[in-house]
Amino acid sequence: MREHHLPGGRELLLYGRVLHDEPPGETLPEEPPGVAPHLRWHPLQREWVAYSGSRQGRTFLPQAAACPLCPAREGKPGEIPFSSFEIAVFENRFPAFAASSVAPLLPGIETAPASGRCEVIVFSDDHVGGLGSFSLDRLALLIEVWGARISVLGEKFPYVLPFENRGEEIGVTLHHPHGQVYAFPFLPARAARAAEAQMEAPVISRLIDGIDPTLLLDDEAEALALVPPFATYPYETWIVPRRRVPGPQSLQPSEIEAMARLLRRSVRRLDLLFEKPMPYILIVQTAPRGFENSFHMTIEIRPFLRDRDKLKYLAGVEQGSGVFLVDVPPELAAERLRAVGGL
Repeated sequence: MREHHLPGGRELLLYGRVLHDEPPGETLPEEPPGVAPHLRWHPLQREWVAYSGSRQGRTFLPQAAACPLCPAREGKPGEIPFSSFEIAVFENRFPAFAASSVAPLLPGIETAPASGRCEVIVFSDDHVGGLGSFSLDRLALLIEVWGARISVLGEKFPYVLPFENRGEEIGVTLHHPHGQVYAFPFLPARAARAAEAQMEAPVISRLIDGIDPTLLLDDEAEALALVPPFATYPYETWIVPRRRVPGPQSLQPSEIEAMARLLRRSVRRLDLLFEKPMPYILIVQTAPRGFENSFHMTIEIRPFLRDRDKLKYLAGVEQGSGVFLVDVPPELAAERLRAVGGL
């Protein structure tokens, strides 16, 4: 890993299989200081809401020639001031959480600093491609990077969430293949429920041991891909290590290789299902602080197409009640996914 600091002090980390020693080039100018993010307590939902006005100014769907995540070159500065790299991680210039956060005083509202950290993970120096087309070694490196960031950030923050948003349909503002890592200053309610459920019972291990064969997509000695029987999105896909580990930082090399193979096949399968790139949210579910001995990590892909030209919207009932309505039963989704050829 190579550590570098951008002009404004933001940290940039370069991960790769070979030593990176290129001298830095021109980088983008820093944004002027904006209003620091903060948290407000929602008394009805009993959870924190994060506010960050600076996110309104983030880069929105630039042309490839102006992509800030592409390697920098003469006359074209970028977020990453190098002409090549394997995987780059840097502090987001438009963060939802930041060390500079200050809680404002508001009448009748409980507030708190949003003093976490938001990072961008750039998967490749190539503007095109994705998890379904990368080499297995690049995917293995990505899983290792997820683990490395969880290990470092988990020492300071109670919950760390690596994720990828893919597709304009779900609000992606940069097409360059990338994901993010959010280090939360609090434990979100949904993450807490999942962690508490696993502390009470080995939910994921029982799911693996008793999986209905009709829901199984790929089966390897050390990991498997499946459609969960309680999926909340059509064609939802999980990649799960057989051994209970709290996160990718605890995987053995052979387990990382198995997870990489299943991750690439799973994304390819979703892309081939409707013969077009599948918009999705990918989430790496890892143990919050204090739950490391009971949590079983998963990589969850939540697709946003329920049919070739039909998006899965979270509409009135789902937004209002939190109860998901799923158009494609998991068993039928798994059958259709297994039938996909050309992997």
